[in-house]
Amino acid sequence: MFGTSSLISELIGFLGILIFVLLCIMYTIKLVKYPKVVLSEFSNPIAGNFFGAVTVAILLLSAFISSYSQILGQSLWIIGTCLTLLLSYFLVSRLFKAKQDLLHAVPAMLIPVVATLNVPVTSVIMPFAWVHELNMFCFAIGGISALIFITIIIARLIHHEPMAAAMAPSLLILIAPFEVGFLAYVDTTHSVDLVASILFYFGLFLLMVLFPKASHKSIPFGTAWWALSFPMAALSSASLKYALLVSSGPLKVLSALILILVTFFIAVILIRTIRYLISGKLLRG
Repeated sequence: MFGTSSLISELIGFLGILIFVLLCIMYTIKLVKYPKVVLSEFSNPIAGNFFGAVTVAILLLSAFISSYSQILGQSLWIIGTCLTLLLSYFLVSRLFKAKQDLLHAVPAMLIPVVATLNVPVTSVIMPFAWVHELNMFCFAIGGISALIFITIIIARLIHHEPMAAAMAPSLLILIAPFEVGFLAYVDTTHSVDLVASILFYFGLFLLMVLFPKASHKSIPFGTAWWALSFPMAALSSASLKYALLVSSGPLKVLSALILILVTFFIAVILIRTIRYLISGKLLRG
């Protein structure tokens, strides 16, 4: 849309693969060295939700890899979809096993259920008739669960103690259901209508409200920052798709500004993540 070279997107895609593989290796080392720590993280009602970011990454990478190898891309999509549904089922079902502490209702709990919205977004690489119904199934899970969880999370944020400072960056996860929902909805209906516009603009409004609170320089860097790259990238993708389909000058300017902001923000996270790895804090038990 802006006349940029496709080489940029390809380089970013391969960099994403490299980072994903690197993080998988590092976390596998952590699993081998500190299995109880990893199990504790997965079982934790807050930290366990961040494992949903892994299945999101697999789905997104499958879409990129399919342009080079359809079989590999489709295989990754099937694996990512199965893992997404299993993780969503596990994390949602455990909410009904016992009384839950409302203080555990944080934005991160949206990650596993919103991950299901990425299934229809990335399913364009799957040329099978049964994929449509699977998309509707995942759309229903992600859409309705997000509405329920957001209501609970906002009530907790307003009426109870604030989250720990280290968790503040996760506030931006609240925009993910709206922007990923926009992408899933538009990819399903192939048009931008009133529902799509409401999803996009409310997510944009939340960004304006939450960004200053979530990205303050006094907030310590930690694994909670990693989940921010996805909702920010989803916002950029949604704005670009919106501008492309509507063909509006102001929307093109808005999408360019969002793209610049997201690029800068992800670059900062990448640099700080590299420092985090070098310091050994990622592998620390």
